[in-house]
Amino acid sequence: MWRRWINPDYLVYIVLRLGAMIFQMFPIDWNLATARWMGWMWFRIMRRHRERALEHLRFAYGDQLTDAERRRLALASMQQMTMVAMETFFTTRLINEWTWPRYVRLKGVEPGLEVLTRRRGAILVTGHYGSWELCGYVLATMGFPIVAVMRPLDNPYINSYLMDVRAKRGLQLLYKKGVSRSADEVLAGGGTLAFIADQNAGHKGLFVDFFGRKASTYKSIALLAIQHQVPIIVGYARRVSKRFEYELGVSRVIEPAEWSGRDDELMWITQEYTRAIENFIREDPGQYLWIHRRWKSRPKDETAQGGSDGHASAPGQKTAQGCGDEPLG
Repeated sequence: MWRRWINPDYLVYIVLRLGAMIFQMFPIDWNLATARWMGWMWFRIMRRHRERALEHLRFAYGDQLTDAERRRLALASMQQMTMVAMETFFTTRLINEWTWPRYVRLKGVEPGLEVLTRRRGAILVTGHYGSWELCGYVLATMGFPIVAVMRPLDNPYINSYLMDVRAKRGLQLLYKKGVSRSADEVLAGGGTLAFIADQNAGHKGLFVDFFGRKASTYKSIALLAIQHQVPIIVGYARRVSKRFEYELGVSRVIEPAEWSGRDDELMWITQEYTRAIENFIREDPGQYLWIHRRWKSRPKDETAQGGSDGHASAPGQKTAQGCGDEPLG
């Protein structure tokens, strides 16, 4: 027993649960205001994260944004992250099969819902945007069999707690390690696999354009889609106010007939869903997690020119490329 109490992971977990208990004593709108203040403090104090967000905005937009606009978007991004973290404590209390329409409105989701109702297998992807937690959770609450692929957190106590939270409404979870066989079973059984698809995949990934700059992307999503001939739904949950109010939308549905017969199906699919993610980010870039190291890995021919670890030339400058795994939660 005492060994557990002196375990740093367990102490962090206890602090988290105590914080959740305190926050749940107050209305969620009050807590979201607190979360925005926490995001502002994060932006002010954590220079490394602030500068990374500003740098990534320069990569993505070049000279299209002024310094003031970049700072505004970086601050909004960090505040969005703290608000999403705060909402984790409240989601299971607020969202169920009867109440979800109070907090989530649907926009242009008909093509995606049509695919899901077939129950013939599908892949759902989103990015680190808005509330990626909410996408799969709401669909599972609506009765769709969603299995989210996730990497377990380093803290086993917090990981177990968050898994319980996510599973409250039927959202199933699948660890990324050793995912292939289980993923095959899900798709073969007509279920839906959910991925956060804007993870950096290292030097072995496929390098596709993301905001005009090469970004390493995992091959597994496209490989599964090709193998099982299932469509890919690109969706998002976007905040529409300072309250716990979201818009659930579908940016793109990629059907197997679209990639059939192409010279490089794997590359085409990966670029297509990456472009769809970029498109919905551009609609409200302040909701993207700009501190996420999306461009960390660089193509070999680009690093030969002197760029590495996300610090190669920004869009608009000449490069060798001619620039210019996780659950939904």
